[in-house]
Amino acid sequence: MLVERLHGAALPAGPRPPWFPAGRPGLGALPEHVALTGHGSWWADDPSGPRAVAVSCAGHAILAGDPRSTDPGDLRFLAGHYVAAPDRFLPVLGAAFHRVVPWERMIRVRRDPSPVVRLGPEISVRRLLPRDARALRTLGPDMAWLSAGWGGPAGLAASGRCWGAFCDGALLSLACSFFVGSRYEDIAVATLPEERGRGLASVCVQALCKDVTARGRIPSWTCSRDNHPSRRLAAKTGFQLVHEFVHYAVGLPAARPPAGDSRILKDV
Repeated sequence: MLVERLHGAALPAGPRPPWFPAGRPGLGALPEHVALTGHGSWWADDPSGPRAVAVSCAGHAILAGDPRSTDPGDLRFLAGHYVAAPDRFLPVLGAAFHRVVPWERMIRVRRDPSPVVRLGPEISVRRLLPRDARALRTLGPDMAWLSAGWGGPAGLAASGRCWGAFCDGALLSLACSFFVGSRYEDIAVATLPEERGRGLASVCVQALCKDVTARGRIPSWTCSRDNHPSRRLAAKTGFQLVHEFVHYAVGLPAARPPAGDSRILKDV
């Protein structure tokens, strides 16, 4: 039963399978991010000898291990998450939730430098500082996801891993490390709708990537296959496709469905 919730850095030490290999780009950096920052949670069927485990942060989760030790009712904590899991977990996910919607994702890694973008003198691009938490809050609820992996705006502002474009003290665009791993930092980018098309995001990405490289890591970029603006920006700033995968948007917990009803939506 996958019910034991563990806060903090990681599962208890001891011999066990390599649940989440280190040094992976994109979503693969999530477990290392939780271990590094303490933001997120771990679950296990048995902390002293787990057979199935999960790790979650910022609305994303990864399952690993043996689904035979997992009861569908024990996965309620994943409601509303985007879940990455081996195919062997699909029957138990389908039994656990009303809807399990596959979502194709793409991981890119920065390979090439990008052309320098020149901005007007009214724009200042700099690393965010703890005092900039208020500026992050003013972006509104639609951009709250950017700081979810850092415990909120204050955590992201204090992380040293966010660069923003400012005008007259207002934050217009930003790029930040969303998940930080031992080898890769998966980045996130956002610009206020009314400020798009000015090259602000490109400059923020360039500044962040320079910073990530200076830390001895490689920037990675994850987005959905149908997010064409994100794909164009990634290509423009030197990111190349290295991997594609599917994760699942899960809805509300479901009563146990009839046998054979997996609730997996094949077409979205």
